[in-house]
Amino acid sequence: MTFAKSERADLCDLFDKVGPDAATLCVTWTAHDLAAHLWIREADPLGASGMLAKPLAGLTERRMAETKQRWEFPELVNKIRNGPARFSVFAFPGVDEPANTTEFFVHHEDVRRAGDDPLPPRVLAEAEEEWMWRRLKLLGRAFFRRAQVGVNLERLRGDEQPAEPQPGDFLRVVSGSPIVTVLGRPSELMLFAHGRTGVADVTLVGEPEAIDILTGTDFNI
Repeated sequence: MTFAKSERADLCDLFDKVGPDAATLCVTWTAHDLAAHLWIREADPLGASGMLAKPLAGLTERRMAETKQRWEFPELVNKIRNGPARFSVFAFPGVDEPANTTEFFVHHEDVRRAGDDPLPPRVLAEAEEEWMWRRLKLLGRAFFRRAQVGVNLERLRGDEQPAEPQPGDFLRVVSGSPIVTVLGRPSELMLFAHGRTGVADVTLVGEPEAIDILTGTDFNI
């Protein structure tokens, strides 16, 4: 099973456990709202248009409300668990891993780390961390495009982290000054890059004012 598929399955299992009214890290969204978002993204191209174009955000919100009325939460979760329908672009060969791995990982953590009793960060397999790091190399500049300070990412590798970053464990994703260096495991850097700055298990190094600017940025991911 791929990382994308295991994250999908584990998120759906967690949805079943916490129920529709559980809090998430997605501002005002409940677990039911998040499930509706995931279903529309894969199965409703018209409704999903508002995820890409802000002027159409109202359309997406209406489709989410309709989706929640159309299916009870357990049924909607099962639809997500079963994966995209055959007509969906997400069902095309080779699309699932690049399109869904980060999506389901981040939203899985949106449920895990929300509420009054949030769960701690997970320890992922090295292959999964490596996937995240490659993704940050590819898309880091886009993720941090709204940053108003310089941003470096430094990969941590657990208890055996060397005193100095090793070749390939350092990325400069935004040029500029002052600079903030974000240190953490790739999975935690990915959460930070997707705006989960308050819960990502990272260390920020830089001038306090620059750190405040970066953590206050709306990454719009």
